[in-house]
Amino acid sequence: MSAKKESLGKTVGIVVAVCLVCSIVVSGAAVGLRSLQQTNAALDKKSNILTAAGLYETGMSNSAIESTYSERVEQRYVDLDNGAFVEAPSQDYDMYKAAKVTETSTKVEGSNVGFQRRPNVASVYLVRDEAGDVSRIILPVHGSGLWDLMYGFLAVDADGQTVRELIYYQQKETPGLGGEVQNPAWQAKWDGKELYENGEVAIRVVKNANPSNPHTIDALSGATLTSNGVENTVRYWVGEQGFGQFLKNQAWRS
Repeated sequence: MSAKKESLGKTVGIVVAVCLVCSIVVSGAAVGLRSLQQTNAALDKKSNILTAAGLYETGMSNSAIESTYSERVEQRYVDLDNGAFVEAPSQDYDMYKAAKVTETSTKVEGSNVGFQRRPNVASVYLVRDEAGDVSRIILPVHGSGLWDLMYGFLAVDADGQTVRELIYYQQKETPGLGGEVQNPAWQAKWDGKELYENGEVAIRVVKNANPSNPHTIDALSGATLTSNGVENTVRYWVGEQGFGQFLKNQAWRS
């Protein structure tokens, strides 16, 4: 009986020791790789912005992504209440973190976009052509899907009206259904669509959309709630509570 207890104690001790060593290794790796993870996340974000800008090429090296982004993309900040450019609120400003703080955010009114507050100041990305003129404006957008919030970039021509790209880079929709928001064939349907008609937000996601209608995009097959989420997201962010004033003011022309 005594031998059995001693054996059990040793076994438990070994298990605890192994778990402790593994925990230390995993924690050390997580801390040690944090810088690399942040670098890769920043590079992935730039790749998505370049895709929305129409500047990403398949197989681009990391250095090419960095140089193209540096040469052609400028990050600015916008006061969403009046659509004017403002200075960065802080060196490491994050609009998604700001949206969670009452003092730096505003409550969403009259929209089922899927979140309760939006930041007072948002990031935008100006894409310049080789002559230095702004050719596209990249707007960060997010809103509800079927299962969770979806995050993406909406690219608009310098006219503040014509859509060129809608890129989703983070979503948890059902593969083959709502997950088709990342299908290039569906994303291509946004190219050339117009956000407004007579000054009002007119873009819609509908079933069996007429391709010749400049304000409608065909809904995703079998993914009504995801399609509704996309429509709510885009309409909110180009509306008066989102980037509506900024697109109307066209501050990038001054």
